[in-house]
Amino acid sequence: MSAFTVELVRSRRRRRTVGAQLVGSVLKVTVPAWMSAAEAQRWASLMADRYTRKADASRIDLARKAAQLARRYGLPEPASIRWVDSMRTRWGSCTPATGTIRISSRLAAYPDWVRDYVIVHELAHLRYAGHGREFWRLVERYPKTERARGYLMAKSGDGEVE
Repeated sequence: MSAFTVELVRSRRRRRTVGAQLVGSVLKVTVPAWMSAAEAQRWASLMADRYTRKADASRIDLARKAAQLARRYGLPEPASIRWVDSMRTRWGSCTPATGTIRISSRLAAYPDWVRDYVIVHELAHLRYAGHGREFWRLVERYPKTERARGYLMAKSGDGEVE
């Protein structure tokens, strides 16, 4: 069972290609208006399968990725890092006292560079609990920090990234 519903949209403007976009919990699959119902359903199914695979958090080895990023950017390694399905208002969280990091499984469907930013952000919390100047100096070692923050702001809809 996928975490989204599929909505098939026929478009007179679309001539040859099929598009898909996840909007909240709805995967909008746009097909050319001339396409047969059977072909449109085939494409809807194909796109749903692709998005389901893309969103599968189990395909990403968080421990390995966190270790790589910690080495690359001179950050502490976590005692543990894991996916969490229940996070709805945050992208990640860190408990510096225990060295544990939790990452929202919603990030599995996002680009690698966005996930990497969130991991770097949480790794930096292992050294600095707050969001002070020293903390941001560490985070900004990651070259796509500003771009990733913008992406997450757009996805969250409220301008908050933390």
